[in-house]
Amino acid sequence: MKQSTDKIAVLIISAIKGGGAERSVLTLGQGFHELGYKVHILRFKSLTEYDLNPNLAYHLLKFKPYKLIPNERFRHKLFARAIDNFIEKKIGKPDIILSNLEPSDRVMVHSKLPNIMYIIRNNISNKFRLTDNNKLENKISKLQNIYRKHPCVCVSKGVENDLQARLGPHITSTTIYNPFDKQLIKQMSNELYSTPHSVLKPNQYIVHVGSFTYQKAHDVLLKAYAQSSKAYPLVLLGKGKMFDETKALAKSLGIDDKVIFLGFNKNPYPYMKHSRGLVLSSRFEGFVRVIPEALTLDTPVISTDCPSGPSEMLPASSLVPVDDIDALAIKMKELMAEPQSFRVSLDESFLPKNIAQQYIDYLTS
Repeated sequence: MKQSTDKIAVLIISAIKGGGAERSVLTLGQGFHELGYKVHILRFKSLTEYDLNPNLAYHLLKFKPYKLIPNERFRHKLFARAIDNFIEKKIGKPDIILSNLEPSDRVMVHSKLPNIMYIIRNNISNKFRLTDNNKLENKISKLQNIYRKHPCVCVSKGVENDLQARLGPHITSTTIYNPFDKQLIKQMSNELYSTPHSVLKPNQYIVHVGSFTYQKAHDVLLKAYAQSSKAYPLVLLGKGKMFDETKALAKSLGIDDKVIFLGFNKNPYPYMKHSRGLVLSSRFEGFVRVIPEALTLDTPVISTDCPSGPSEMLPASSLVPVDDIDALAIKMKELMAEPQSFRVSLDESFLPKNIAQQYIDYLTS
């Protein structure tokens, strides 16, 4: 086993793809680094879509070979044993282990290592949205078996309330918000950004950042924009399985000349900083990182009032009901006309080392 006097934090996640959870893992890792921890990121896939923080150590333990094992539970138990052995031999004895997202949680429930916590980043209810009623009880039971094993840290009050309501009172949980590196966000926002669209000028467009999925409700966003004043172009940053479908919708609504699709960008901050305002149309969220990121850059924000996240950071005057096209259209018109009405400051408690300290305090309480 590796000998070290450093305190050790291990953050486990399936892959470092271009999502909010993955960015949060890297930012939280920086927080532990600032507190003097040796930080290790352990992932199951080589996929990496973000620049990796050089202050953290990265490890890859591939899950793919274990998929050949037909029994899911046995597959996860064997992989957990491999993870335990890897950590003990290559990393050392962790002072804290944080499991991120369900693919990791399904494995780490079988780990024999101490000091494990789950980070719950989305509403558990979302996992039941398309579940057949006959299978619902079984799915709830499986999740209870996972999340009763170790303490759960939820990234918003809404996520914690949903977790307790869905899985019962025997779940040990608390709420600790996602960290945001204000200095890094501001630094990255100063990078030059280029676009083939001459209409994309500072303060002359509104922006949406998010994957093209059902969750983000691009259909509602485009229909609302079509009903708004359309005084400024709508810029969409992201990728996803509904990308082509969304482009087709923009064309059918006759707004394809006003909606600019820029694809995924690992640094969306210059686009957020120079926008007239950020709009979110999500049907559900866990915490929704882009809101505090935008607030860090003094960017005005409007959002749907989905079950968790936005209402914990924005005033009621910045929110509209989920799936309400008419209300969102009105709010977008207001954002384009008077963006200063939607500026909100970000609390200093979101800094990475402050958030990391909350994890330590919770573990040792």
